[in-house]
Amino acid sequence: MGRYVARRLLQTVILLWLVTVLTFGLILSAPGGPAILYEPGITADQIQQMRQAMGLDQPAHVQYFRWLKGLIRGDMGNSLTLGMPVSELIASRLPATMLLSVAALTIAICLGIPLGVIAAVNRGNLIDNLVTLFSFFGISVPVFWYGLMMIIFFAVNLKWLPAGGMMTVGDSSFLDIMAHLALPAVVIGTVNMAQITRYTRSAMIDVLNADYVRTARAKGLNEVWVLFKHALRNGMIPVITVIGLLLPRIAAGAAVTEQVFAWPGMGQLAVRAAFQRDYPTIMGVTLVVSAVVVVSNLLTDIVYAYVDPRIRFD
Repeated sequence: MGRYVARRLLQTVILLWLVTVLTFGLILSAPGGPAILYEPGITADQIQQMRQAMGLDQPAHVQYFRWLKGLIRGDMGNSLTLGMPVSELIASRLPATMLLSVAALTIAICLGIPLGVIAAVNRGNLIDNLVTLFSFFGISVPVFWYGLMMIIFFAVNLKWLPAGGMMTVGDSSFLDIMAHLALPAVVIGTVNMAQITRYTRSAMIDVLNADYVRTARAKGLNEVWVLFKHALRNGMIPVITVIGLLLPRIAAGAAVTEQVFAWPGMGQLAVRAAFQRDYPTIMGVTLVVSAVVVVSNLLTDIVYAYVDPRIRFD
């Protein structure tokens, strides 16, 4: 396992480098630039002066290697619009995104796996059809529309929960943060729960008729124990794959939800940076999200070996 992890870490470094090259090339190929956003009536000479001050008039490879050299030293550069170090911006936004992502993933797992098991046990009857219908709702509903409907119903009509933000001004208590977290976490969690439910159902159907499950039942073991100890563990490999891919997808795809709920996370930062052509910030956010993706994939592979001892990577 040690050699496998070392090999994957080396591949991770190479992959992240390729991501930075591709992202940097796409950013520079986009029309316009941050200088044109400062003043609507700015002249061409003023734009050129600002480009020189920002170092944007240099060749692409010079700009890239200057950024890469700083990254190796732990410096992601400064935001072109805010003037702050990108690392500080990301550090200030990352906890909010991780809190939202972990809460949403917890909701998706805690609802998705039991519903998948229930659907598999009741395959073909009304309960299975209802769970399937609920899953298709989560897969097909647009996140922004779903979020707006939740705001209208729970925040505007019922006034049970706040409509947006991370906390009330002057109140940073745990309960206040949880109240603000509830709606965006439920929206993202229920949308992503659908995939876990479908994969759990399919995996459980495959293993419920296996010999070891029939043997466990013949021994008189409790049905819940049979389902969750014997059947579910042996059918968890495809489910673990989905869960391992959901966390980075939730973190990377939270931009829409964070915009709808005014959640001060990295998604909101990335959207603002894209509109303002803030190249260093876009590069920093892309690098962090890419690192989360590859590390999540590595952790997923390691969990494989724990869940199924037959899997060996060395």
